[in-house]
Amino acid sequence: MTSDERLIRINKFLSEAGICSRKQADRLIEQGEVEVNGQPAYLGMKIRETDQVSVSGRGIESKPEPVYLLYHKPVGITCTHDLAVKGNLVDALDFPQRVFAVGRLDKASEGLMLLTNDGEIVNKILRVENAHQKRYQVTVDKAITPAFLQAMAAGVEILDTVTRPCQVSQRSEDCFEIVLTQGLNRQIRRMCKALGYRVTRLRRLRIMHLELDGLSEGEWRLLTPEERNQLTLQLRDSSSLAKTL
Repeated sequence: MTSDERLIRINKFLSEAGICSRKQADRLIEQGEVEVNGQPAYLGMKIRETDQVSVSGRGIESKPEPVYLLYHKPVGITCTHDLAVKGNLVDALDFPQRVFAVGRLDKASEGLMLLTNDGEIVNKILRVENAHQKRYQVTVDKAITPAFLQAMAAGVEILDTVTRPCQVSQRSEDCFEIVLTQGLNRQIRRMCKALGYRVTRLRRLRIMHLELDGLSEGEWRLLTPEERNQLTLQLRDSSSLAKTL
């Protein structure tokens, strides 16, 4: 093995150490908050596991023991680690380690969230080309029509693109479930709005094989060994890197 093969990019190191995402790491590097062996880090820098890394003066250990937990986010909690924001995720979880969300839910939405300190897992689940499923239950402000369901399933034009075809099933006069394999900003709300509907309640029920069932509102729990093993198997062939355009 060559010496270059033992190197890792600084932003990947910080992501795997559970400090922040790769993009956030790049911002910290640009702000001069990251040092390697007492010297300022730079974008694209590669380091060895034996190098001493610090962020804002605090030493960073190599990749910690991975932690995975499920959280039933209530309405009103904001998916941010900024302690200045009332109802932030850190205060709501009160978890002893830093973990970050695998896909957000907006403040008005509720339901299942997966949080972890494993940056590679985050990247693999969120990459749209890996097509990992997330199921939602959605209530809207008026009666659902067959045309609405067909349009939602076929793809809706939002954010200068057309959403991927997806599974949609009606649950009641004004409630449906939808399974997405992508995560555009406020995607379901935007899709409904484009078709003349307003979302009045949105709950995420499932992320891949992980279910909301059994979790009370505001409660979190660690993944079981069986859930972790299944997660590893499902992500085994998933890429953590974006496709080259």
